[in-house]
Amino acid sequence: MWTWAAVGLAGLAGVGYATTVLPTRWLKVEHVDWRLGLRRTILQVSDLHVERNRVSLERLASICRSERPDYICLTGDYVDSERAVVRLLPYLAALQACGVPMFAVLGNHDYKLRGRVGALIACLEQHGVTVLRNEAVVLDGFNLVGIDDYQTRRSDERAAYRNVKDGLPIIVMTHDPTFVLAARRSFDALMAGHLHGKQFRLPFFYYLKPMGPLAKRGIYAGMHRAEAGPYYISKGVGQSGINLRFLVRCEVTVHRF
Repeated sequence: MWTWAAVGLAGLAGVGYATTVLPTRWLKVEHVDWRLGLRRTILQVSDLHVERNRVSLERLASICRSERPDYICLTGDYVDSERAVVRLLPYLAALQACGVPMFAVLGNHDYKLRGRVGALIACLEQHGVTVLRNEAVVLDGFNLVGIDDYQTRRSDERAAYRNVKDGLPIIVMTHDPTFVLAARRSFDALMAGHLHGKQFRLPFFYYLKPMGPLAKRGIYAGMHRAEAGPYYISKGVGQSGINLRFLVRCEVTVHRF
């Protein structure tokens, strides 16, 4: 009897690990083809959440080497507190070793640092990351527009588009995809994160944990289209709240433009 009980408990533990812990370690590389004719590749890394992250640095470095992106875009939610910034350093170093230009926007969790968010920005910049806070840069054949976090009411679309060069495609990076519902300017592509692919694949999860109108409609990962243009939501690398996922693998995204 006790033997069967032990086998049953071991089986339950195995199922629990496979459905909740393994998805946080088993990083998936998603490929998205936007067909803009730019022949440029962007590696999107979203929601690192270094306090709740089980993805190895070696895995990230390996993806950089194998995918050979032209740019790396970090779409927010790195830390919850200033003391965690030191844990971000190895991840930034691993990405910096890829040797390509890196850009970043901030997420709602980053703004938990309040008056100390400057320490996070300094850390990013020290590792060669250009932080776009409602700003645009003109790159090789396209505009890259960084929209600040929508949930914390820091997005300013008008300021972000101020330096956009006419005639070139517009690629937007932002943290909270809910921004697309308020967007007034059209874009050719938008990359976001924030929603973790639901994190727990349970019915009505976003009714129990409200995460905005997109999530409530069942839009929390993958490719979608808004009035302003098409957008992609990454499932992200780390976890929010609890360091588990249920039947949702973590993700980095390779965007081919």
